This record gives sequence, structure tokens and C-alpha cells, in this order.
Amino acid sequence: MKGFNESNNERLGMLRKGENDCHEHEKVTVCLSSSPKEEENNSKSQESVHITQGDHAGQSVIVSWVTPLESKSKFETYWKAGAKHHHKHKAHAKITSYKYYNYISGYIHHATIKRQYNVTYIYQLGEHNSSRRLISFTTPPKVGPDVPYTFGIIGDLGQTFDSNQILEHYLSNPKGQAMLFVGDLSYADHYPLHDNGRWDIFGPYIENSAAYQPWIIAAGNHELDFIPEIDENIPFKPYMHRFHVPFKAFKSTSSPLWYSIKRASAYIIVLSSYSAYGKYTPQYSWLEQEFPKVNRAETPWLIVLLYFPWYNSNYYHYMEGESMKVMFESWFVQNKVDMVFAGHVHSYERSERVSNVKYNITNGMSTPTEDPSAPIYITIGDGGNIEGIADRLDFSFNM
Repeated sequence: MKGFNESNNERLGMLRKGENDCHEHEKVTVCLSSSPKEEENNSKSQESVHITQGDHAGQSVIVSWVTPLESKSKFETYWKAGAKHHHKHKAHAKITSYKYYNYISGYIHHATIKRQYNVTYIYQLGEHNSSRRLISFTTPPKVGPDVPYTFGIIGDLGQTFDSNQILEHYLSNPKGQAMLFVGDLSYADHYPLHDNGRWDIFGPYIENSAAYQPWIIAAGNHELDFIPEIDENIPFKPYMHRFHVPFKAFKSTSSPLWYSIKRASAYIIVLSSYSAYGKYTPQYSWLEQEFPKVNRAETPWLIVLLYFPWYNSNYYHYMEGESMKVMFESWFVQNKVDMVFAGHVHSYERSERVSNVKYNITNGMSTPTEDPSAPIYITIGDGGNIEGIADRLDFSFNM
């Protein structure tokens, strides 16, 4: 049994040797394999493989992975599945790394490929076929109003047995085609000095899903990793190095923390609850310009991902989303957003279509009312994290 007193480098080295990593903490023991689907030993040099959408309309895919050596795997080779004489294409990865206090990351690769809609591709990481591991993904159908599509939704995942149950439950359902993730991934900041070795465990942990279908992610508070007392003054540093979105391709946002995509019949807006959103801030200005771009004749479903819930009947994190709601709720109602998914509160809750847009400081109308133009609010923060379930409800609050 391995304990929590191991150094980051020891734990990362153990992963690179292909051993299982087991931890015992607060009566929870987690064993995480570094080799999802029992891949062969020579594939171990490419870890933490995950994909996300690579452009606004879904034709591109960003494939990301981590290697211990810079020159080990700069390329991704891919080809169309099922073709008798498949022509192989190659994508060159951009490589980054980062230091966080006493931790130095591996070499993080991000390669973007652009191909056809609704096609399954096989991809392989490494130069000269150094990896025998073959992974696949399917691009979405072309955007259109009558295109069916199934999303999975998870928030506040972490790395516990409960987390594993959530992932296994999702993987057992073949209907899921892409993941909408509403924040709080590895919970590395739960450990001393925001132990970034936890990211090296978390990456392989989610590979069985994230390497095969895109994860569309909103950042949560456990992605902040902001600790000025140890000179870590850049918010979201590990997250933004490891999880790329093609925000520059969208040509409408200056930050990877808020962006939009179109996928099948849905227009998805991702917001950052822990970035400034007051009037005239970059996020505020971006969202103001984003809503008019939505064409409901093309994408009838309008979905928003954010982190802290605006409507919450739990004592935990009660009203933490109030200031953001005050800024943006009227826009959500005016533009008839269908659904808003949030995490943060470690439970499940779903509202009626309600709004509080009639409230102002003088009229005293502070109770939400039914509103057919308002979205349904769904809190999905029960992904299994180490902090446990939030179960103190205020039953006097109705939605």
C-alpha cells in the first residue's frame, strides 16, 4: 500500500513504469491503473490522453497527451476506420510544460486535426509507430436542427471509489457521444501544496472516456490553484496547460476559460464562474456579443455550462452564484436558454423554469417565479469527489 507521503516525482515515475498507484486517505482507498484497457508496455510513454472539440462547428479535434521525454512523441498519426486502403495522416503537436512549486510536469502535447463530419478515425501517438496502442474517436454529424446527439454530464469528479462508479456507469452506456463537464477535475488542490502529481494520476484515470470522446469542460474552483504564499500567482495554471480549447479559432474570445461550440443541434456556451464577469469585463463583453450569434433555426438547443449554481436549495454554497445571476440572468431569459448545468454543490437538483428578473432593490420581489422563457437549472455536482455529498437542504426554498 503506497501512502500520501510520496513525492510527486516518485509517484509520476511509478506511473511511467506502468505500476498501479494506490492511496489510502480518510477511509477511502483508491487504486488507479496507469494502463487503461491493459495496453501494452510500449504505450506507457503516452499518458493522460484526452480529446476535445477543436473548432467552433465540430470538424476539428484537439488530441492531448503527456510524455516523460520531450522527443518521445511529437506526432499523432490517424486514419479513417474501416477503409480497405487507409491513407494515414500526421498531425504535429505543440508541446508545453510547467512548474508548480516543487513539481515539474511532463511534456504536454496538443495536436489539432481537421477532418470530415460523422466519421470514425483511428489514431496512434508517437513517432515511427512507437506506440502500438490504437485509439478511436467519431466526429459529430454536421450541425443542423434535426440532428440527434447524446451528451454525458458530470461535475466535481475527483478520484475516489465513488468517482470510479460514476465513470464506470457512464462508460457502460453506449449512448454517450461527448461529455459536458461542469468543473472540478482532479482535486489536486485538496492535498498539501496542491499536489500536482494528482494530475498525473487523474489523466490516465479518465482516459477510457476522455481519449475516445471529447470532454467539453468548464473550470471550477478546484482548477484555480492560486497560492500566492508559495509564489503561485497564476490562476488555472495546471488546468490551462493540460486542457486546451481552440479559443483563438473562435475569433470572439481572448480567454480559454469562456468559449462556445456548436455540436449537432446544440449551441453550447461555457462560462467561467471564477473569472471577472462584471460590466465591461472581457467575459461580460464576450457574452453580450455571443448571444446574437446563436441561430435557433440551425441549433435549436441552447445550453450553458458554468460552475456555481444560480438556483440552489442546499445550505452548501447557498447564493454563491447570486452576483453572476444578477449580471446575466436577464440575458438568459431574453435569449431563451434551454438548460444551465452547474456543479460545485455536491448533489443533484433540477429546477422548474424560473427566473428572478423582475427583482430590483426597491420592489421587494425577491422570490423566483415561473417563467416559460427561463432555462431549467440542473446542478450535477455529485461526481464522487473526496469531500462527500452535500445533503443539507432548505425545504422552505422551492423552485
